[in-house]
Amino acid sequence: MEPVYFRMPSRRHFLLSGAAAIVAGRRLVAEAPLPVVTVYKDPSCGCCAKWVKYMSTNGFVLNVRDVADVDQYKTMMHVPTALQSCHTAIVGRYVVEGHVPADVIKKLLSEAPDLLGLAVPGMVDGSPGMEGARSEHYDVIAFDRAGKTRVYAKR
Repeated sequence: MEPVYFRMPSRRHFLLSGAAAIVAGRRLVAEAPLPVVTVYKDPSCGCCAKWVKYMSTNGFVLNVRDVADVDQYKTMMHVPTALQSCHTAIVGRYVVEGHVPADVIKKLLSEAPDLLGLAVPGMVDGSPGMEGARSEHYDVIAFDRAGKTRVYAKR
């Protein structure tokens, strides 16, 4: 029987295999499935429909529930009155109120903070679904079950 020799990988081979593993790892993270977004909205609300389409183009699968009374869902999900907007969504274990950008929702999901949800109060020009000639700066507000709020992101 001939002896079996182990050949040490070259430095280049080692670095390339490490780089490939990193890229593969990033792909696995990037391709991790996003949770289904259940959206409660008024059937005649055009900006809500635009936000749904925007979320879909950003990789989310949506379950749209056209309802006659969106306010009952806001109450049931403990969205503070001052943070309310036109539609309410459930994303994973979080409540998302209004025109919250997809990248901020993805950040929320990856960080998984102890929050009830995020909100963009009102109908802010330039927020996703509210695109137009004007664009305002706005805050994405985090809120918890006790009603405490803080700025989570600035746009």
